[in-house]
Amino acid sequence: MAEYNAMELMICCAARLLEDGKTVAVGTGAPCAAAMLAQRTTSPNLVIFFEAGGVAPLLPTMPISVGDSRTFYRGLMATSMADVMETCQRGLMDYTFLGGAQIDAYGNLNSSLIGDDYTKPKVRLPGSGGANDLASFCWRILVVTNHDRRRFVEKVDFLTTPGYLTGPGAREQAGLPPGTGPYRVITDLAVLGYHERTKRMEVHSLHPGVDLEQVKAATGFDLGVREPLATTTPPTDEELRILRNEVDPHRYIIGR
Repeated sequence: MAEYNAMELMICCAARLLEDGKTVAVGTGAPCAAAMLAQRTTSPNLVIFFEAGGVAPLLPTMPISVGDSRTFYRGLMATSMADVMETCQRGLMDYTFLGGAQIDAYGNLNSSLIGDDYTKPKVRLPGSGGANDLASFCWRILVVTNHDRRRFVEKVDFLTTPGYLTGPGAREQAGLPPGTGPYRVITDLAVLGYHERTKRMEVHSLHPGVDLEQVKAATGFDLGVREPLATTTPPTDEELRILRNEVDPHRYIIGR
């Protein structure tokens, strides 16, 4: 089997989660690469949505922004952000990819600031964009991120994007649609999910060469374990060929 790097492994793991015929809202970067790989492998009928209005494109090459003309290539619609968000509100978006500077045990995300003073933060971050809307109304939230204690924290400094909030029932009490919420977190160490009852994050599989203590040491909160604990399937030669030659031949994403 060919050698691969952590980014290639994360993209392949994300692509495998996107079933044929499902809908997914993506941005640029690793999520877009995962959607492109899925379209070219197991999910040719995956319906991709871009926040700026591209609906169901067959992406020829990697777009550089959500408004890039390639996000409309051979698509079904060239519409607007309002229509894409309405699609989410109507319950028609199966997956969304989101990210942030911090994530806690319940999948809450912070992309607004670092520090405890909103007016004078240590670091001012970009903010929500459409992330709060997508997390509130899409059925399943996917996160692709590096794994370290600065990101995986006990409590986010600012709640930009809702996960399971404070635990079981909290999303519903806040008025969010029942059955929606965080689904998987794919990192450079493991694939994580959420306990059905407690809604806390847990390890589902360890990447090859990674042990459980390494993952726990890189996490700032108590992390559960789904038994039996699996080992992540490495990228196949075919996945790597498509990813390197068709999806990201210039190594914009996989070269990071």
